[in-house]
Amino acid sequence: MSYLCLENVVKTFNKTEVVKKMNLEINQGELVSFLGPSGCGKTTTLNMIAGFLEVDGGKIVVDGKPVHLLPPSKREMGMVFQNYALFPHMTVFDNVAYGLRLRKVNKSEINTRVAEALEMVRLTGYEKRYPKELSGGQQQRVSLARALVIKPKVLLLDEPLSNLDAKLRQEMREEIVEIQKKVGITTIFVTHDQEEALAISDRIAVMYEGRIEQLDTPVAIYNHPQTDFVSRFIGEVNQIQGNVVRTINNKESLVSFYGFEQILTGYLSEDDVIDFYIRPEKIQISVEKTEGLEVKVERKMFLGAKTRYILQHKDKHIIADISNTFLNPDQVQEGKNVFIKWNPEDLLATKK
Repeated sequence: MSYLCLENVVKTFNKTEVVKKMNLEINQGELVSFLGPSGCGKTTTLNMIAGFLEVDGGKIVVDGKPVHLLPPSKREMGMVFQNYALFPHMTVFDNVAYGLRLRKVNKSEINTRVAEALEMVRLTGYEKRYPKELSGGQQQRVSLARALVIKPKVLLLDEPLSNLDAKLRQEMREEIVEIQKKVGITTIFVTHDQEEALAISDRIAVMYEGRIEQLDTPVAIYNHPQTDFVSRFIGEVNQIQGNVVRTINNKESLVSFYGFEQILTGYLSEDDVIDFYIRPEKIQISVEKTEGLEVKVERKMFLGAKTRYILQHKDKHIIADISNTFLNPDQVQEGKNVFIKWNPEDLLATKK
């Protein structure tokens, strides 16, 4: 049985369901990210798990015990907030020790556990400082230590890195994963940053309009999106329309992409119009005339290890990201025509 379960969980605001009969199972020690656009229900779901919002339907189970009717203080969960939520009049030590004192832990154990938590987040020696004397990254470490020191069953992080600059975000997310794996704590990480979710998660729950569109590993989410929304939302994609010319033995289909024909595995009905999605890095460019779609190079941008090409076919723009190892950008001139193609297995098809 899974460690954390949401069973048909519903949340309604002003007669509108913002979380719609959500079902989710998370294993012990797993890090799952809630990823989605603003308003998709990810923070609302996190707050219901934490107990800050009531559940309007369904139940939440942790380690085999229903917790959805318990107050937050009885759920044994640690929360790390976006704005750190530290007490400005308390020292680092007192901020971290706060939850232990509420639980009436004896002084000796408090000293030991606070020291261990601060060592874990690399803040040993900062015990007597106040939040105003710390950088944003240090304040977030204090917030993380405060959540971990109570030894919670589940760690909840609500966009904890959004207030940090790009370099510090990357450093902190690596530290969070390192600590999470070391402690082995079940963790939910709410973010709207796709790169962040792909980098840190065991699995990602991609959310849209109060539902989980797909729950899967980062590799599967990126390479094998299961819905139209996930296809468009995760990473960058080119949307290319294809017309089914004919089927072959009910196992393959000949599809035309603006006159460029390709055989795809799988049955597609003849004369259907299909939207295909392909990622920029999956497109191949040839400066020599070859099989493929002829396009015009509208613009190119050198990005170090790769070059991004903005290509035009009639009124359609296509983006291609090509490693400079495979194609010298000096060979591709703006305003000139090139030929593009892709491997059939790199296409995702969604029927209109």
